[in-house]
Amino acid sequence: MIVPPPLAFARVSGAAAALAAALSLAACSPEVDVTAAGDAANPACAPMMVALPDAIGDAALRKTNSQATAAWGDPSQVILRCGVNVPGPTTDRCVSVNGIDWVIKEGDPVWTLTTFGREPATEILMDPEKISSATVLADLSASAGKIPASRNCVGQEDLQNLPSSQ
Repeated sequence: MIVPPPLAFARVSGAAAALAAALSLAACSPEVDVTAAGDAANPACAPMMVALPDAIGDAALRKTNSQATAAWGDPSQVILRCGVNVPGPTTDRCVSVNGIDWVIKEGDPVWTLTTFGREPATEILMDPEKISSATVLADLSASAGKIPASRNCVGQEDLQNLPSSQ
């Protein structure tokens, strides 16, 4: 019986262990496939993208395969895309969280949350059954604020206070 020298065995075992660890990490957290928004190359997205949080709630930030996109959680609980179409006037619900206005479209099961009054606009896709929209908006408001606001949402009470034209 031939016994390999201890050092050679240690090198092979170390390499095998490193390869196994790399494969297991890749299997657990692959890059997330996210389609980039039409205006993802807009330079105004960059300050927001570098300010994104490492986690939203308990969901950790993951790598994505497209410019100006982000994802949190494994499987993904929150997807972000900067450079989406800027929402115009809408009757959809608009909420302000930490000074950032968001237009909310409730889907089943995915909700779409889009910044209002900021160019380029940022879109978030999330399932409120998996993560709280309040947590998502609170955790992303500082980053979204890196894109300056030019408008704000108005509500019914704002419309009632407009001067009448007589």
